[in-house]
Amino acid sequence: MSDVFFETDFGKIFHGDSLQILSEHVSEHSVDLIMTSPPFGLVRKKDYGNVDADEYIDWFREFGKLFKRILKEDGSLVIDIGGSWVKGQPTRSLYHFKLLIMLCDELGFHLAQEFYWWNPSKLPTPAEWVTVRRIRVKDAVNCIWWLSPSPYPKASNRRVLQPYSDSMKDLLQNGYTAKKRPSGHDISEKFSINNQAAIPPNLIALPNTESNSYYLRYCAKHSIKPHPARFPAGLPEFFIRMLTDKGDLVVDPFAGSCVTGQVAEKLKRNWICVDTVGEYLQGALGRFENENFKTKGPQEEVYYRIPRPGSLWGDVEDEEPLPSDGGRTRPPKRERKEQTSSKVSGEHKNRVSNPPVVQYRMFEKPNTEYGDNG
Repeated sequence: MSDVFFETDFGKIFHGDSLQILSEHVSEHSVDLIMTSPPFGLVRKKDYGNVDADEYIDWFREFGKLFKRILKEDGSLVIDIGGSWVKGQPTRSLYHFKLLIMLCDELGFHLAQEFYWWNPSKLPTPAEWVTVRRIRVKDAVNCIWWLSPSPYPKASNRRVLQPYSDSMKDLLQNGYTAKKRPSGHDISEKFSINNQAAIPPNLIALPNTESNSYYLRYCAKHSIKPHPARFPAGLPEFFIRMLTDKGDLVVDPFAGSCVTGQVAEKLKRNWICVDTVGEYLQGALGRFENENFKTKGPQEEVYYRIPRPGSLWGDVEDEEPLPSDGGRTRPPKRERKEQTSSKVSGEHKNRVSNPPVVQYRMFEKPNTEYGDNG
């Protein structure tokens, strides 16, 4: 099952095992970027065929060897990978960190930089530990490992610059006194030079709230089950723009609904997407209809906001005691209901209804001032 499933001016979709297909159809040291979100090592099985966290490293090893073989020396491997919980415990699996160590220590990859994808719209999960027992906070961040065969992969952060924040605009307008900060960093007069845009951090803020896209409408129209674990197009676009030029080859070996291929096509990169599930690839065809490539208007919001710790903290005397057993037992239903509807102190209530503006730190959305095609 290694025939071409679909083909465009710039790319191809293959249906089958990516180990076999990429070995047959991709030459050694010919790929500029492997951009992928492989099945995560989760406790619960998903329809798209995830592997148990305990077996994940052994399963991924052969893919890692293949990736090292087909990547150019200055190419990049970018892996979006979510964390997992130990079955039956409010503790985290280390599988995605072990994967990173295996790729570097065993296979010779270099960690160019770690990124973190924060999904501002993530629901409070896992419910058992977050909303029922209340002993953990919601898991809203994925790790993204940016790796390369060489310590010097092809890259430029000028491709992914972001608009200045309001505070930076004020600084540029009103001036800045060059001096050492308490951290020891020496902020020189060059800091006040207006470079028109800001270098982004390694925290990428993107919601995953697709609900009425052309892709979903296409799937509904053709009675196709959408892929349940799609990443937003802004995620691969960030790395495709930063790490590749027009005409470069981008590969996604765990393509799902081919978001990577859609973005690469738009940016005039050559691309190959592979997946084992035919129904997901049938849905992916909707991504390459003309409707999906219409130019979008400017985004209304440029920033996401995240509360600074302490914005709703009350007096110490108002604190509820911590569960004496660390949350080992579930609270009774009646107690859980009381917790959610408990009275709030006057000061605390005032903080909720009138939060000070300074409590927020802003994160720019990617893809707000990117050019047409990098």
